[in-house]
Amino acid sequence: MDIQIQAVSKEEEEVLHNLMQFYIYEFTKYMSSIRIDENGCFGRFDLDAYWKDRSHHAYFVRVDGLLAGFVLMQSQTEEEPNSIEEFFIMRGHEGKGIGSKVAEQIFSMFPGRWYVCQSEKNERARAFWRNIISKSTGGNFAERFDERNRSIQEFVIYERSV
Repeated sequence: MDIQIQAVSKEEEEVLHNLMQFYIYEFTKYMSSIRIDENGCFGRFDLDAYWKDRSHHAYFVRVDGLLAGFVLMQSQTEEEPNSIEEFFIMRGHEGKGIGSKVAEQIFSMFPGRWYVCQSEKNERARAFWRNIISKSTGGNFAERFDERNRSIQEFVIYERSV
């Protein structure tokens, strides 16, 4: 199985919005406030920062050349650590280790301070991130809950010497 992380170009924004419909749908089981618009679609994310700001990065995940998900992340600035903003692997690819491999690749592409947070009701996501972060850091991470009871893991990924 060939897993690729491919930067999304501005010209591919519509494809990313289409994939995001599946992602948003997944969240309807955790957030009753999500509603479908009259056009039959969920509202669009504002992705402008991903085309304008050098610290925002959008990636498609491809498995054997086919679209399988996406990652939206922000790279470390002087004020903020690296962070996963949105992370999605389509259901047909679950349980095959794809998400873990993608997360590990993203971490290694952006060494430094990190934080990842999950919705309070999304236990599957919490378990996934705790597991991959523990594996990537040798268990060296801190976890806290914010005022909205979101789980937040904070950790450091060190550059690997070649």
